[in-house]
Amino acid sequence: MAAAVLDRFSPQALRVLALFVVLVLIVLFFGSQIDNYYSARLFNRVSTSVAIMAILATGQALVVLTRNIDLSVGSIVGFTAFAVGDVLSTYPGLHPLLAVALAVAIGAGFGAFNGVLVAYARIPAIIVTLGTLALFRSLLVEYSDAKSIITANLPEWILQLPRANIVSFGDLDIRITFFAAVIVVITVHLALTWLRTGRKFYAVGSNPEAAVMAGINSTRIVFLAFVLCGAFAGLAGFFFLARFGNITVVAGLGFELKSVAAVVVGGINIFGGSGTVLGALLGAILVDLIDTSLVRWPLVSEFWREAVLGFLILGAVAIDAVLMRRLLALRHARMKDRRDKSVAQDGATA
Repeated sequence: MAAAVLDRFSPQALRVLALFVVLVLIVLFFGSQIDNYYSARLFNRVSTSVAIMAILATGQALVVLTRNIDLSVGSIVGFTAFAVGDVLSTYPGLHPLLAVALAVAIGAGFGAFNGVLVAYARIPAIIVTLGTLALFRSLLVEYSDAKSIITANLPEWILQLPRANIVSFGDLDIRITFFAAVIVVITVHLALTWLRTGRKFYAVGSNPEAAVMAGINSTRIVFLAFVLCGAFAGLAGFFFLARFGNITVVAGLGFELKSVAAVVVGGINIFGGSGTVLGALLGAILVDLIDTSLVRWPLVSEFWREAVLGFLILGAVAIDAVLMRRLLALRHARMKDRRDKSVAQDGATA
């Protein structure tokens, strides 16, 4: 059975499988440390939180696939959450779809600004997005004018959105926000896998020079990656507003690092060209699960939680790497055996 699995799945699929095994090990570990850990409440809390990070990690994955990085996504989330919250406070009758479109448009605008500087001005992405991380946050501070968005001024529908369910199984709820995030991830995965434009992201990240020689407009692809990353960050900002309601100028702070962690843990090559957004989704789930579980782990104080989170993420990456190497080694050994048998059969026939 194991041999059949190795033969059937590609290296990227094996990486997702290895990450899933790590996720199960993390759940088993915390289940042995925390009382009443296996509960519908944990699933509901993690799924609601993951809806934000999964969308953010999906956008980050598109940029990383092209050999770039976007460190401004946390600031985009914060600005979008505040701006859309301000509009909804002023115009509470605004249609929900228009609010979502506004959030995506704001994020895409910020992403286009990054994309122009990186793709067309040829400034390294890490320098551009480090600058815009501070710039977009400063714009939020100016825009907020020392005010906050509070739940009392928001329409009821957005406050109820995080608790709205697609379907329930007893106490276990499939939230509409989590369902929407999964749909976004699956859609992007299918686009990267089957669409010609989607495959160009991998081509540009794998070998930019060869991609240009093949007739791919790498500048346009990199620009598109940043626009999409900003758009997804805007959508994540909308979900952030829906979940928390009370928005200040520190909204989304630190999300850029978590999104990068989710992408790297999810098996996307930081040097571009390989990985899947499904891995990024699992990476987001893993990072958020560890973070949520540490809150309930009595052995870890609040002051050490970030350090332990980093240590466990490193451990998860190490286990994933070991499992991945073992699976690939077994796969290569099996393929070699099949080639040797084929050669032997051909020799016997001759």
